Formats: sequence, structure tokens, C-alpha cells
Amino acid sequence: MSRYQAYPEYTESGEPWLGKIPSGWAVVPLKRVATLKTGLTPPTENQDNYEDDETEFSWVRPEDLNENGQAVNASKFLSASGWSLMRHIPAFSTLVCCIGTIGKLGYVERIVTTNQQITAASFTYAPKFNFYLLQSVRNILEQTATGNVIQILNSERLSNVKFLSLPKAEAETIANFLDHETAKIDTLIEKQQQLIQLLKEKRQAVISHAVTKGLNPNAPMKDSGVEWLGEVPEGWEVTRAKYVSEIFVPQRNKPELNELSGTAWATMEDMKNSYIESTKNFVSEDAARFSGSKKLAAGSVIASCVGNFGIASINLVDVIINQQLQAFMPKKIKAEFLREVISISKSYFELIGTAATLVYVNQQGFDNLPVVVPPASEQDDICSFTEGQSLKFNTLIKKSDGAIDLIQERRTALISAAVTGKIDVRNFVSEAGQAPDANTRVVAV
Repeated sequence: MSRYQAYPEYTESGEPWLGKIPSGWAVVPLKRVATLKTGLTPPTENQDNYEDDETEFSWVRPEDLNENGQAVNASKFLSASGWSLMRHIPAFSTLVCCIGTIGKLGYVERIVTTNQQITAASFTYAPKFNFYLLQSVRNILEQTATGNVIQILNSERLSNVKFLSLPKAEAETIANFLDHETAKIDTLIEKQQQLIQLLKEKRQAVISHAVTKGLNPNAPMKDSGVEWLGEVPEGWEVTRAKYVSEIFVPQRNKPELNELSGTAWATMEDMKNSYIESTKNFVSEDAARFSGSKKLAAGSVIASCVGNFGIASINLVDVIINQQLQAFMPKKIKAEFLREVISISKSYFELIGTAATLVYVNQQGFDNLPVVVPPASEQDDICSFTEGQSLKFNTLIKKSDGAIDLIQERRTALISAAVTGKIDVRNFVSEAGQAPDANTRVVAV
């Protein structure tokens, strides 16, 4: 922040989290500068899944507020009935999630309605500045909430949260400055996110080519007979998973879990790495016997069978798996190579899956997974190659993730410094040589 100057005069705010504020600013309860309105869930007959229409009201829920600073993207709309007209939230309001994820925010530029988990703050002046200011006091909102199981910030507590009041023109200048600067920062974040996506796609392409074509570019090829596999080296076998492994399907009943001892309990949460060495929860012998749980031996290839396919890990310890997973117990193929085959077979699982609520692949689908089987020595070489390539790409992805974290930290710090008066941006001039115009968009953080 060294490029920005401080205000010439400050006074004590009386709030430890705020410290000194510019002379002419005041600390007031939120209710002094905003009108608060909490939403409600409308009667069933008022809920319609209309296409977005300017004559309809978006019905905004906490899940519609995006943590990454993107637009409020309501998935439901309400007809312009008397009920929704009475419950509407004015344009240019800030939406505050007050149940569950306290302080999750959204800014809207059109009339909306919200459910009962959201309270809207409609400000008497400079609504965009106050939206930014609310971002900087999210930790105060969290501290003000009550409840052990579910955090709740009721309207009375929210209305008494200490806030800032300052001249309208100054607040609008600060908002314009932040619109300009955060837009540049968000562009940098977007570029890093695009880079991460490209790296992931490149990683997958490199692994897919190695697993289906081998490492010898001059190897004679043959048609695999499987459209998405294409041609494979002549010396490779093309078969089905059931001929090179046994398929393991877990029990229906969930056993009682503990965090101390027993057989490791594996779920999708434990599938983030290539190998499963330990888990958060365990199943005791008595709990396993009572629920009829089946133990999966170490060295198996565990894969998702619900929703998100192509994810696989090898368990290095015996585990009990839940119903979102099934497993291959390799007999005539190396576990690491089979894991790589599964990682490139997402399209197969999505094609054969049956959908109720989530797409599900049953044992037959796992049985009939097309599998290529190179000679054992080639499997070793290919796995060594893909491991090295994954490490290289993962390192680059990790660096980009770290860059995004640093950029987001700068964004947060800049907003906080500007809206609390730690920096003076009243004379800010953009690169174009003039003060930036307001360019408000529907955003959420």
C-alpha cells in the first residue's frame, strides 16, 4: 500500500478493530445508514423456474452468492405477484447471508427477492461503497452471530454492528477507485484460473497419450475397437476390467465411525491423492461386524461410482469404503497402470451411468470398463513417466494457486484500507489520466 498516501488528520474511532479514522468520518450503528429487510420462502405456487425475464424477480438464496466474487446467479425466479411485490428487495442493495455461512455477500443492481437466510441492507447513500465496507467487516459479522450448531445473525444484532458514516461524495469516489482497481485484480485472477485449467487439460492429455499410445512413437499400431481409445500399440491387449481384476462393491449400511482405531474408513474426501495412507475416521471390529462391512485389502484401485468420475486412488492400508466408491482388485495388471486407465475413462463412466439424483455406475459398469494392458515392463515405464509428468504439472498448478491466494489477499487488503480510511484515494487518477467512472456490476464475494 506504500504507493498511497494517508489522510492528513485522523481521530480515534473507539473501535479496536478499526483504530483511527479520518477526521470527518463517524462510527455509527449499521441501522443509521441502511434499511434492513429479511427475506422469506414464498408459497409453493409463487415459485416458478422461469427463464430470466425483466418482468420477473430473481429469488436469491445463499448458494446463489458466489465466494469468488462473481455474479449473483439466481437459479429460480418468482412471478410478479402481490406476494413478491410486497417482499421485494430494492436495487443496489447488499445481500448478507445471516444463517450458516455468516457474512457471505452479494450486491444486486435490480429488484430481487431472497429467502429467510438472507438479510438485505439498502443504504441511504453510496451503496457500492457500503458493499465494499461490509466486505471488510465480515469477521465482525461472524463474531456477532450466535448459535452452536448453526450460526445465526438476526436483524437486531446486524442492525447494531458498528459501521462508518462519511460524506457521500467521498464514499462514491472510494467506490469508483475500488471498482477500477479490483477490476484489474480480478483480471489477473481470471488469467491465473485460465492457466490452471490449461495446465490440467495438458496434464490429462499427456497422461492419456502415454496410457493409450505408449512411450515409443514408432511402435506399430492397431485399432483397439473402442472409439475413445482409438489405436493402441500392436503388442497390447485390449480387454475388460473384469478379466484383469475383481470388482469390489461395498456394503449398503454405513458403520459407526470413530476417530481413534480400527479399519480405515475411506470416502471421496480421501481420494485427493494417488495413494491412501491414512483416513480421518475408522471402523472398529464390532462396528464392522454389526453393519456387515466388507474390508478392502491394500493394493486395490478405488474409484468413484457416483457423480464425479475418473477419480481413483490406491489404498496402501486395508480400508472399508462407502457407497460412493467401488474398487478394482488387480490380478493381471499393475495397480498404478489401472489407476491411470481409470483417470482417462471419465467419458465411459458418464456414458453408461444411470441417473436418478446423481449419475451412478453399478458393478456391471465397472466390470466392462475397457482396459488396455501393455507388457509388464511397459506398464512400469509408463507409470514412471506419468508420475513424473503429474509432479511437474501439479507443481505448476500449485504455484498458480499460490499466486491467486496472494492476489486475493491484496484485493482484500486494498478494499479494507480504502473503506476504513487507511489510505487517501480522493485524488486518485486512473492510467487514462482521469478519475474512473462508476462501473458497477452485479458481484458477490
